[in-house]
Amino acid sequence: MATQLVTDAGTAPALDTAPAQLTHRPGRWIDGWNPEDGGQWAAVGRAIARRNLGLSVFAEFLGFAVWALWSIVVPQLPAAGFDLTVDQMFWLIAVPSLVGATLRIPYTFAVPVFGGRNWTIVSALLLLVPTIGLAVAVQNPQLGFGALLAVAALAGVGGGNFASSMANISFFYPEREKGRALGLNAAGGNLGTAAVQFAVPLVIVGAAGVELERAGLMFVPLVLVAALLAWRFMDNLSNAKADPRSYGVAARSRNTWIISFIYIGTFGSFIGFSGAFPTLLKNQFPEVTITIAFAGALVGSIARPLGGMLADRLGGARVTVVAFSVMAVGVVCAIFALRAHAFWPFIVSFLVLFVATGAGNGSVYRMIPAVFRFGTTDDEDRARRAKAAAGCLGIAGAIGAFGGFLIPRGFAVSTSLTGNIQAALWVIVGLYLVMGATTWAVYQRRSGSYGTTVI
Repeated sequence: MATQLVTDAGTAPALDTAPAQLTHRPGRWIDGWNPEDGGQWAAVGRAIARRNLGLSVFAEFLGFAVWALWSIVVPQLPAAGFDLTVDQMFWLIAVPSLVGATLRIPYTFAVPVFGGRNWTIVSALLLLVPTIGLAVAVQNPQLGFGALLAVAALAGVGGGNFASSMANISFFYPEREKGRALGLNAAGGNLGTAAVQFAVPLVIVGAAGVELERAGLMFVPLVLVAALLAWRFMDNLSNAKADPRSYGVAARSRNTWIISFIYIGTFGSFIGFSGAFPTLLKNQFPEVTITIAFAGALVGSIARPLGGMLADRLGGARVTVVAFSVMAVGVVCAIFALRAHAFWPFIVSFLVLFVATGAGNGSVYRMIPAVFRFGTTDDEDRARRAKAAAGCLGIAGAIGAFGGFLIPRGFAVSTSLTGNIQAALWVIVGLYLVMGATTWAVYQRRSGSYGTTVI
């Protein structure tokens, strides 16, 4: 039986206009949700949205951590008795990104089908599969590479969590606050990459040496807590409906594919370099502890909301062009640091690169609604463009994540052909220049399609 919900605290403030009524149904379903209703938002909506956002960030944080888990486990596998080639090690790093990118689209549609709270419970519990699988696999050095690769692929479910979490939170917030909420949600998730790269090297040290199974087992209680909190405190919105047609509308727009290409350079670089960074440090500077690898993902995560704020002030295209320029400079400096075998110049160069990728992630996401909103005053056309922008967010998010697969595989090919990763890094520099020039030509230059409009 439905019960009327007045406020989270049980009392309603006096308002000039009565807010639309909310009802709670069993299973923590909420009917009548409308964050654009100012009265409802002030009376009950903001508190409910913030509660769901906080728990969503925690679950997504764990998803990113599991997605990145093999990035820090792989450099430790030789110490656990595994005999792997460089190519095999980069495969183990790359495959979780490939699976995670592929899962992003279906995970987006899971929220409207099952409910945001329900899917958060399910997607959190699914993280037990790759973590327990890892704990079992790393205790058997005789395990074949194919089986090890299959276990690593399971970590991709953590990458899908980002899409469902972002889709769920987008339903809770009004348009005027959606950007900030999604930025916090994304940044909180991204921090999971840094956290796992910091924690695993500390946790796996045991009295008998490296106890690598701890890297997986450490997540079991955290995942259970996340699922329990989602079950107890999160909500399902009955009016959270996905429109599959938005993807069709977005797919017919050239902007979707241009932005997806650009996002491979920003988010793909963040995921790809985060995954490969610990192994790069282990291979290039074996005398240095790889615990420091977490710093790259950390500064990149922190820079994401800052990039969005700068984009709000200066324009997303302008910030993105600058981000690509800084990324290119950072990679060039890293190449020369590798040639000189200079650790501190190398680490500083990569930290600059990570900051720029994070800022670029935020600025590209800011560009999407601005690009699709440009040049229309017709209400029907505006609605169609808003639908296309929503589809573009999903498509670009999925395609961009494939960069997490391409970068480690590029390093493997470069190492096989030339004996080092420098050739791959030069290719990446060239791609950054092309991506920056594309952003400038299409969305920034005065004589382009958008003229002097701030995108």
